[in-house]
Amino acid sequence: MNNLIGQMAEIRALMVIALSFLVGSIPFGLVFTMRSGVDIRSVGSGNTGATNVLRAAGKKAAVLTLLGDLLKGVAAVALARALDLGTAVEGVAGLCSVLGHDFSIFQRFRGGKGVATSLGVVLIYIPMAGILTCIIWLITVFLSRYSSLGAVVSFSALPAVVWAVGGGTEKLVFSAIITMLLLYKHRTNISNILKGTESRVGQKIS
Repeated sequence: MNNLIGQMAEIRALMVIALSFLVGSIPFGLVFTMRSGVDIRSVGSGNTGATNVLRAAGKKAAVLTLLGDLLKGVAAVALARALDLGTAVEGVAGLCSVLGHDFSIFQRFRGGKGVATSLGVVLIYIPMAGILTCIIWLITVFLSRYSSLGAVVSFSALPAVVWAVGGGTEKLVFSAIITMLLLYKHRTNISNILKGTESRVGQKIS
């Protein structure tokens, strides 16, 4: 009987992980910009995230994209938690939602850079760390006007923030993986910032 219960829990966990990747793959930026007659993949940076959507299609599409991408990360962790699958599965589900966003099956394994989805994961998985990450991001963007720099700085600090708020080893590991993935996806932005060619928040596409 215990073996059967254990097997059912494993099946539920695998289903949640797969569903998290599938939902994470939904390209909300593409959906909301196409409704405006814009294909976000062919303008600006080609990224489907809210910052490029703001430049290409305006505030309404950007806000909807931001909320959609954020909720993908929240939903993944929340579903694993609702099924009482444990914090490890919650972390894997959250990570898979980010991977789905970054390497979407609906876009031939191309996608966004995972900022909003990663933030959604952190906000529900480690709430205090998520709030502090938001604050660091906002301060950095306010001072620099670079959304990408805000992401790089705030998520680079995430493992230290998780450690400072007592998140524990397990959550520290997941936060470090999310940070490394986000930095990898922002490698071109980092290069552009260093060269002074990175677009600023609110800058229109010429």
